[in-house]
Amino acid sequence: MKQIPEYPWDLMAPHAERARAHPDGIVDLSIGSPVDPTPPIIRQALAAATDAHAYPQTTGTPELRRAIVEWFERRRGVTGLAERNVLPTIGSKELVALLPFLAGVGDGDVVVHPRAAYPTYAIGAAIAGATAFASDDPGEWPDATKLIWLNSPGNPDGRVLPVEHLRAARERARELGALIVSDECYAELGWDAPWDTERVPSILDPRVIGGDRHNVLAVYSLSKQSNMAGYRAAFVAGCSAVIDRLLAVRKHAGLMLPAPLQEAMIAALGDDGHVERQKQIYRARRDVLLPALRRAGFRIDHGEAGLYLWATEGRDAWRSIDRLAGLGILAGPGHFYGSFYPDHVRFSLTASDERIAAAAERLG
Repeated sequence: MKQIPEYPWDLMAPHAERARAHPDGIVDLSIGSPVDPTPPIIRQALAAATDAHAYPQTTGTPELRRAIVEWFERRRGVTGLAERNVLPTIGSKELVALLPFLAGVGDGDVVVHPRAAYPTYAIGAAIAGATAFASDDPGEWPDATKLIWLNSPGNPDGRVLPVEHLRAARERARELGALIVSDECYAELGWDAPWDTERVPSILDPRVIGGDRHNVLAVYSLSKQSNMAGYRAAFVAGCSAVIDRLLAVRKHAGLMLPAPLQEAMIAALGDDGHVERQKQIYRARRDVLLPALRRAGFRIDHGEAGLYLWATEGRDAWRSIDRLAGLGILAGPGHFYGSFYPDHVRFSLTASDERIAAAAERLG
């Protein structure tokens, strides 16, 4: 295992302390952890399933797998999946971190990830002893590439990859003989046209892959759409051969989702109403924060979907973070998301209405 870096958020401690000293308290827009209640339909399903005396199924119950398959078709336009094509996971972060290792990637291999990237993609490469390579251009991906991460809508930048881009990436992965995986955890949160009315496309969309799922996976989490971050409820879908490999390793390692949480997932996947209500809550917060950031001198890049605003005021992010901390606002520096955007700052929409309003007032 290659050397793992220090956890970057520890560097934020002095800025957090300064922000907390604000007379009206801190507005924490740094970590995207939901603040709104988990919907009652999910909590009730969890409570009803607490007599969980037997070991849960690593593969997920048949009812859960069917719920995942039906959700993909209903919400993502992905057809043709069967129960053998899906697998629940203990949140999506553990899957992202462990997938290179579980897929047999190792020394001398390359793991590609976006230029503006969730740090765990590179951490997963390091855990497997592979080399991480940041690139959004399929033409740049080296011959040694064994795993490719896409992220749409992106964290931190909210960029949506259209069908044409997904198709080109998949074709390049096929040329390389590489596994391609799309992290799609924010797909329900489309804001700007056309994604305010159209589905954010999945890599499993028939327009991308036809009917051939070989070496293609999509990852999804219920943390954001259903306020289930504390439940660690996620799943992966796609190539049945890769799913079989992941399942075999996970059985040996005991990586299984607790039975009550599987029941909670079934309830969440079957109820679209709470997802739409939560989306409207985030839309309202975005409508307050985005113009306030622009008035304060920030430019917003991308951000057409997802849970974050990716902003810059044209100077090093640490200077922006220091300025914001003086206003009692905490955000995430672009340095945490790769070396390509040192002047950007990530703002999360996961704060209460009152705290978002406070941030807007202070920025003004």
